[in-house]
Order: sequence, then C-alpha cells, then structure tokens
Amino acid sequence: MRFFLTVSLILTSFLAVGQNDSLILDSTLAHHELKMDSNALWALDQRLAKFDSENVLFAQSTVSLVDTINPLPLSDSIFRYYMADLDTRTPFEMTYNPVVKKYLERYLKFGAKRLSRMMAHGQYYFPMFEEHLDKYNMPLEIKYLAVIESALNPKARSYVGATGLWQFMYSTGKMYDLTVNSYVDDRNDPLKSTEAACQYMLKMYDVFEDWNLVLAAYNSGPGNVRKAIRKSGGKRSYWEIRPFLPRETSAYVPLFIAATYAMEYGHLYGVGPSEVPAYYIDTDTVRITQQIHFKQMEDELGIDPATMEFLNPQYRYKIVPFVTNKDYFITLPKAKAVLFRTQQDSLYRIAATYFKERASSMPDFTKMNERTVHRVKSGETLGHIAGKYGVGVSDIKRWNGLRSDMIRIDQRILVYPKRL
Repeated sequence: MRFFLTVSLILTSFLAVGQNDSLILDSTLAHHELKMDSNALWALDQRLAKFDSENVLFAQSTVSLVDTINPLPLSDSIFRYYMADLDTRTPFEMTYNPVVKKYLERYLKFGAKRLSRMMAHGQYYFPMFEEHLDKYNMPLEIKYLAVIESALNPKARSYVGATGLWQFMYSTGKMYDLTVNSYVDDRNDPLKSTEAACQYMLKMYDVFEDWNLVLAAYNSGPGNVRKAIRKSGGKRSYWEIRPFLPRETSAYVPLFIAATYAMEYGHLYGVGPSEVPAYYIDTDTVRITQQIHFKQMEDELGIDPATMEFLNPQYRYKIVPFVTNKDYFITLPKAKAVLFRTQQDSLYRIAATYFKERASSMPDFTKMNERTVHRVKSGETLGHIAGKYGVGVSDIKRWNGLRSDMIRIDQRILVYPKRL
C-alpha cells in the first residue's frame, strides 16, 4: 500500500507540471444550471444525511483514515486521471466536469465520516450485490447505486415511504414480489431487494439501452426520461437530456459517478472503512420452521444483538413468523448457523414458551392490502382514520411523510388498510 501511494504521489507531481488546476467551466454549463445543481445536491445530501443518522447499527461515530502521510490532493489533474481510468473499466459514461467535481468534494472533503461508514457496510453488501449483478451480466458498478439511494443503510426510509437499500416504494416492490406484512418488510431484505433491483434495472435497460439513462429512470421513472428525450429533440445521452430532467435526477447521475469514484479511490485520499459489521462470505442462511424471536438466538447461541439486527433488517419486531406455505429465513454468522441447526428443537421450545408468556402483547399478523386514498372530512382526526382502516396513526404519518397529527379538510391521505 505504501509503495502504491508513493507511485501515486509521483504521478500527481508529474500530472501537475505545466497544468493550471483551476477548473474552467464548460461553456455548456451556464450559471443557472450550476445553481440548479447546488439545490439538487443539497436536497440529495439532506436525504442521505437523514439515512446516515437513523437506524445505523455500526460505524456511526468513527472514521478510519488510511495509514498514509501524503494522501492525494483534490486537484483536477488527479480527478481527471483516475476518472479516465475508471471510464475504461465500465460501460457507464464516467464524465469529469465541474458538477461531478462538486460532488466528489462532497464525499472526499466534507463527507469523510459518511464515506468511511459506507465503505464499512460495503464490505458486507458489495459481494452480495456482485453475485446478483454477475448472474444477470450487469455492470458491477451498479452496486454503488445503493450508496446514493440509501447510504447503504438497510433500514433507510424516505419521507415518501421508499424503503430499504434500493429504496422501493410499496407499489413498485409488490410488482417484484417484495411483500409487506406486520412482521416482515421484504424491501428491507438485502437479498430479496437486490434481486428486485436487478430485475427492474434490466427492464429499464431493455427500454433505453444506456446504463446512464437506466440510472435516471431508476430515480425519476421511465416516463420522465422519455419526456426529457422528447424535449431535447430526441437526444439519447444523459448529459444532453439532463437539463430537461427533474431537479433531483439532474444531480443523481453525477452523484453516482462521484460515489463510484470515492468508493474506488477513497483510500488514495486517506479514507478507509471504519468498523466492519460482518463479511458476507462468513454468513449463512437457515430456514425457520416455527416462530422465533431474535432473543432466543442471541441468548442461546451467543450472537451480538446488533449483528443479528444488521444481518436481518427485514424483521420489524425482531420476530421471525411462521406462515403456512411461506418460507422465512434468517442470516447468521456461519459458525452460529451450524449451532442453530444442531440446537433448533431446543430453541423452538424456548421460543414457544416466550411467546406464550407474552401472547397478549404480540402484534397480530396482518398483510398489506392494496392502497387507498382517504379524503379527510370535517371533524376527522388521524385517530379516526386509523381506526377506520385498522392501522396505526404512526403508520399513516409514515406513509404520508407527516411530521405532526395536524390534517385539513379535503386533504388526501394515503392508507394501506389492514387485511387479516
């Protein structure tokens, strides 16, 4: 590593000779567009900052700095050199320009703590993502899309209800067999949601035949990309249709390029992974044949509670239910999976006693029905509406991004009614 960094430093000096590192704005990037980029970057950064602070079980407060005395400078010549190298290794169009530079600085200069935490989570998730991407012959760099979707937080939930590593809405997730019930949300399941994300992006690639446009469609929907293509006069390059895309999407692909660069070359700038929660290769899955709580596995098998929750974020109450004709699995460290298989009869007996003693406080098993839109009438409160549909007030607030219980007459409220 020290040798590699020394070579990089020599390369830095060579590239810097005779070059003016002040960035000259491309003529096509007008002042109003840069202002739009700043607003879009702010909006995306606020969303990722939220994900980076909520429900993160590991690496929340530490930054790992690579052991190097001379990290690379944040200079245009270095960015251009390594971006060109990256561009040769991927079908994505890895462009370096003032917009991308702004986002690179967001990761490497101002966001080292977040980048370090995401690098740590990437140690677990990226091999998993690569398995699925390789199965479908998709570019492996797509794994970095989850960096800008969820900040690699498996429990990330946006204000509009998009959930999980790949930020699926309920309706879109259902199209790809990601089911939701009172105990389990498949959108939070790393394996199932990654499979669904691959299928969705393959479908988008069949439509646009360009991976940069697939990214834009993933963020804003294929309809907005088609509209941008029409408004641009039929152009098919992301950078050509970018001015006609929604604001956030205009920041989305540059942010993906910057995230890919930061994850690939961050160590050259002195940033490395902080506390690594687990390694994918060291885990295994086991099928559950009776209802069980995480507590039984933590107590009897000696599994750290934070590790248990990190490996199984899809289980809302740390309960794995048993449902006829439905298989549920848990992910465990390999050695603990072996122990589980040898001790499962005892574990299930302990679990049965545990649930019997707490039967009155256990959530009912319900499944999400089709969504409905409720129009608020005079005198109604969120409590009235929740009672009508058999859901919780907190659920309604979460589905609609409400920060308080205040609602107004004729307001339309999205509800997923309870179904036994």
